[in-house]
Amino acid sequence: MVSYKDLGLVNTREMFAKAVKGGYAIPAFNFNNMEQLQAIIQAAAETKSPVILQVSKGARNYANQTLLRYMAEGAVQYAKELGWEHPQIVLHLDHGDSFELCKSCVDMGFSSVMIDASSKPYEENIALTKQVVDYAHKYDVTVEAELGVLAGVEDEVSAEESHYTRPEEVIDFSTRSGCDSLAISIGTSHGAYKFKPEQCKRDPKTGRLVPPPLAFDVLHEIEKKLPGFPIVLHGSSSVPQEYVDIINAHGGKLPDAVGIPEEQLREASKSAVCKINIDSDSRLAMTAAVRKVFDEKPGEFDPRKYLGPARDEMKKLYMHKIVGVLGSDGKAL
Repeated sequence: MVSYKDLGLVNTREMFAKAVKGGYAIPAFNFNNMEQLQAIIQAAAETKSPVILQVSKGARNYANQTLLRYMAEGAVQYAKELGWEHPQIVLHLDHGDSFELCKSCVDMGFSSVMIDASSKPYEENIALTKQVVDYAHKYDVTVEAELGVLAGVEDEVSAEESHYTRPEEVIDFSTRSGCDSLAISIGTSHGAYKFKPEQCKRDPKTGRLVPPPLAFDVLHEIEKKLPGFPIVLHGSSSVPQEYVDIINAHGGKLPDAVGIPEEQLREASKSAVCKINIDSDSRLAMTAAVRKVFDEKPGEFDPRKYLGPARDEMKKLYMHKIVGVLGSDGKAL
């Protein structure tokens, strides 16, 4: 059993309470490798932003659970080296799909886990969430649950159809499950192709797709039912078109990739939404930088020469999200 507290990590309880009260959101950045982790810690340390290091089931298998434990501990020490005296860093399991996976993460030093039983019948969702909560809370690990289904594909998470969270269910669900935060569905979606062209309008000037707006009426209803309760948005990458353009200009093929407009994420972060998940944007930033190097310098084979620029591009993206979108800078001095 590894306690996250021994690794220097924190859980989400206090940072979420402050974010709800302060009208900002905590960035939850998914990572799979060292360069992504370096970029996240550099951006969080420079901006003094609390940050959630998010790991999916697939990323955990890819990186190895033992290495992840030491990477998280190393991230805390690295943040201190960068001058962040009191780092507020969470290691979080994203979209855990079983009690066994969540338990394993708790036992290996994660400070927060998500159990996603949203595709199961309502009562089964509550029962599985409560089972995870009962175990995690013994070790002061916080638990995120999901109610409502997001469409899209990302890692193991895949759903053809989405349905919005039903506000009339949130009080019963949160009370009976005991979860610490609740991921809801209000029109966000996983992956770089969040919407089908027929769901969007097309800008006559640029030819780009314009996505439908988020269902803020559903969010506000949920806020009324659960005042002050931490709400989470998944699938909230904005799919920056400059990265899509760079990828396509250097041999890639991402037609009609579209995300959530940042002004809508800014609006959401001023509400009870206190955690916003971002994964695809960093993948796009990394891929754009790597493709550019490979295209312009086809003889390059030193990984540092293409992963270095990728790391720099991701750091730039993370800092923009922290300062320009979520407003979490300066909240972890």
